Amino acid sequence: MTSGGNNKEFMSEINVTPFVDVMLVLLIIFMVTAPMMVQGLNVDLPEATAKPLESEKEHLILTINKDHQVFINDYQVTVESLGAKLIKILQGRSDREVYLKADKSIPYGIVVQVMAEIKGAGVENLGMITEPAIMEKIDDAKKSKGS
Repeated sequence: MTSGGNNKEFMSEINVTPFVDVMLVLLIIFMVTAPMMVQGLNVDLPEATAKPLESEKEHLILTINKDHQVFINDYQVTVESLGAKLIKILQGRSDREVYLKADKSIPYGIVVQVMAEIKGAGVENLGMITEPAIMEKIDDAKKSKGS
């Protein structure tokens, strides 16, 4: 590891090529496996322009899928038993808030019925979960209103 000539000094260089190769392989592995790690129920959410909420705690999420099935987090319940189950769940919690995630094809009456059960269970705050709207749709809507 000496440089050319009579100079007796050592030359040290780091070869980054193997490091870059390993990092590219890891990147490809994570890109392929990341979509497979998503869990939850498949619900086609409506779009909205609101900003997402930032939070550290685990929330109680009620889901209504396209088959009109109701879930508390990942556990299926009937609409009739929803109020009683929520009362039992909320007894041990300091925060009394629930987030509702409903498929956009669900009739409004079913969503209102579920919301009535939620409020009847003593929930203080009810939030709605939506997907963020695409910016082009917002810009198109603004342009059409201006014309």
